[in-house]
Amino acid sequence: MKNVLVIHGPNLNLLGEREPEIYGSQTLDDINNNLKKDAEKQGIEIKFYQSNHEGAIIDEIQSQRKWMDGLIINPGAYTHTSIAIMDALIAVDCPVVEVHLSNIFSREKFRRHSYISQVVEAVISGCSSYGYNLALYALINQ
Repeated sequence: MKNVLVIHGPNLNLLGEREPEIYGSQTLDDINNNLKKDAEKQGIEIKFYQSNHEGAIIDEIQSQRKWMDGLIINPGAYTHTSIAIMDALIAVDCPVVEVHLSNIFSREKFRRHSYISQVVEAVISGCSSYGYNLALYALINQ
């Protein structure tokens, strides 16, 4: 595992401000900086990408497919709606870990279904920002 891409979906740019009782007080920069430190300790190059737009997320997955050896994705609300992102993940030839800050399985009924989880190696849900670090370790140990 040399290169890992981390994709953050819609509204994650508002972490620390948006519903901190659900998503925590850390900002997206806090999460990325913490994860970058862990990746560097393991000799892994890591890239981060955030978008509120489904097509842009798909474009990033496709454009990085030959660079990345692993992918960590928090698709946000697209988890529950995006067959297009699911299809993009099927097209990459690397392990993928889906991450959610909150436990989507204990929330509203519509949040309990994930198109993404059907095509990934692992799902980490409800571990707050530490879930990203767990995802990195999961990729390293594939």
